Amino acid sequence: MKADEVVHDMLDRQDQIVDRLCAFLRLPSVSTDPAFIGGMRDAQAFLVNWLERIGLSDVQLLDGGGHPAVYGAWNGAPGKPTLLIYGHYDVQPPDPVEAWFTPPFEPTIRGGRLYARGASDVKGSTAIALETIAAFLKVRGACPVNVKVFLEGEEETNSPSLRLIVERYGDLLQADGMISADGSRAHPEIPTINVGSRGIVEFEISVRTADKDLHSGRYGGAVRNAVHEMARIIASLHDEDGAIAVPGLLPVVSSVSVDARAETARFAFDEVAFVKDVGAQAHGEPGFSTRERLTLRPALDINGMWGGYTGFGSKTVISSTAHAKLSLRIVPGQDPDQVSNALKFHLRAVCPPDVELSIDDPGTGSRAFDLPTGHPLVLAAKKVLSEATGQEPILVRLAASIPITVIFQELLGVQTLMFGFALPDEDIHSPNEFFRLASLAEGLSAWPRLLEQIGEYSADEFRSMAIAAEKPLT
Repeated sequence: MKADEVVHDMLDRQDQIVDRLCAFLRLPSVSTDPAFIGGMRDAQAFLVNWLERIGLSDVQLLDGGGHPAVYGAWNGAPGKPTLLIYGHYDVQPPDPVEAWFTPPFEPTIRGGRLYARGASDVKGSTAIALETIAAFLKVRGACPVNVKVFLEGEEETNSPSLRLIVERYGDLLQADGMISADGSRAHPEIPTINVGSRGIVEFEISVRTADKDLHSGRYGGAVRNAVHEMARIIASLHDEDGAIAVPGLLPVVSSVSVDARAETARFAFDEVAFVKDVGAQAHGEPGFSTRERLTLRPALDINGMWGGYTGFGSKTVISSTAHAKLSLRIVPGQDPDQVSNALKFHLRAVCPPDVELSIDDPGTGSRAFDLPTGHPLVLAAKKVLSEATGQEPILVRLAASIPITVIFQELLGVQTLMFGFALPDEDIHSPNEFFRLASLAEGLSAWPRLLEQIGEYSADEFRSMAIAAEKPLT
């Protein structure tokens, strides 16, 4: 098979690769919490050194006013496609730390699993991508394609600086396509290719009903309670079945294509086990399977709600303020600004006129993502995964949102193939996150063959096929 010598080199050095990944995982690069700024800077320095040792040129930090991205390039394949290689070095906070069996930033191997914050999301797959480039340069002295590595530092905070970085460094980031280490596999045995993901809109709302908190013995039953009012507002967002009840947020059923539903049905998905494994109950929009609700329909969720007294014991108080964080996952055909405005209109309409409502919108919404199924990135991935598994890959959409795909598409005209090797059960964003060592080996086998397969195209052939495959965003 193609790239065998590169694959064998990496698999023979897998212990060394795991050691380097562990060193990466020890760096507490939490982007959302200023207390971890030292860990973020250490991760940037670690990656700059890594890219320089690999042999990349023009290694630098790309600043957009927040946590910078790390960049490096190898342009020694004239006439071949140029690919951006995407990963991110930031991770979620480890909280609650006491729920971890081992320290979150001290990588530990148990039962073929590497436990650490960021192991699955997404330092493990990012390491696979970097090790692949390094192995090509070590074994062959050249890559089959030109590569530009782009490692983001704000993915876990919805990429607030990414648009500015791409706008500021657009000339540097020009490429024919992008392969992302982010975007996990959907199944451990069935080969899947991610051809889309939901978009996202997020904001925080607050209500105020008085100038200060009040004694419930003196004011109870006589004035509005902010927590009550917030509960009423939130209760208006869904109907009894769990479907979104906000006008303008739920696309008509006919907007879901027959092909999309058919492809979704091809993917083996145990709906009962999906909810049972996490101790939950199925609930949501009628008329769709659980998998369809996750990938083809919007989802509106309250991510946090607070107000009043939440400490030990009791405090008979009427809260004057209450707060909630909302996220809305959107699907192709929905515009982030339109749905955001529709949701804000609804919130203001259901809020009583004598209650003060404020909405904090960070403006970081992003569209849903579509990768045309005839794009050369998809065709190359199909061939590689078919040869590796003996099965035809199933095209799937992600339930989550990966803003980089849409941002690079809109600003640079670059399409993205998500080729990460994490699996859905690896407790990302939760205590005891892990990455399977078997997945590491599979990634080290697949990534070189993918780059080799794409390198079969000339740059002109790749671009012509990409243009032919494009379809207008709906």
